[in-house]
Amino acid sequence: MIVSPSVLSCDFGNIQRDTLMLHDSVADWLHIDVMDGVFVPNISFGFPVLQAIRQHTNKTLDVHLMIANPDAYLEDFKKAGADILTVHYEACTHLHRTISRIQELGMKAGVALNPHTPIEVLTEIAPLLDLVLVMSVNPGFGGQHFISAANDKVARLKALRNQTRSQFLIEVDGGVNLETGAQLAQAGADALVAGSFVFGSADPRATIAALQSL
Repeated sequence: MIVSPSVLSCDFGNIQRDTLMLHDSVADWLHIDVMDGVFVPNISFGFPVLQAIRQHTNKTLDVHLMIANPDAYLEDFKKAGADILTVHYEACTHLHRTISRIQELGMKAGVALNPHTPIEVLTEIAPLLDLVLVMSVNPGFGGQHFISAANDKVARLKALRNQTRSQFLIEVDGGVNLETGAQLAQAGADALVAGSFVFGSADPRATIAALQSL
């Protein structure tokens, strides 16, 4: 299981310390949630913080854009150090163009789906995708309760991947812990995002390792 701890839940007063902790852990990726207060009702951080994180780790930066008009910033996120750039289906009018541009810039391209968005909207574009991010909470805030319908959504997404002969990874974000993570692993998830569960634990490194073993 790929584990992508969400930096949104770290101690922002000690972001270098927490980045180094994740770097030294068995975490595969670092999940960076970018929010603009428009697409979602919250504001997180942007390019300066991403650049600072990049300076302290060479691990994959898994950047999740919860913003309106992501096309205006694709080049900037590449320059800031993103390795994977995930945009929301709901925010992209011309999704094929957006995905193609992300890949042209040398990043892996992902598409996120809100809880209400059916997986079938990706049927035509699935073979082009590197990653699909299933939101198992409504995006915008950490620490929310897991929406159990995500398990079935992951299973159906895995079937769609086989049907379309695609290669994308299935990632899940929201309310992930050892119990929900085990359910998602059984359903077919390849990667798990965990924020408050990791940073709120007594031993974040051991928690990351436990998630990775699912």
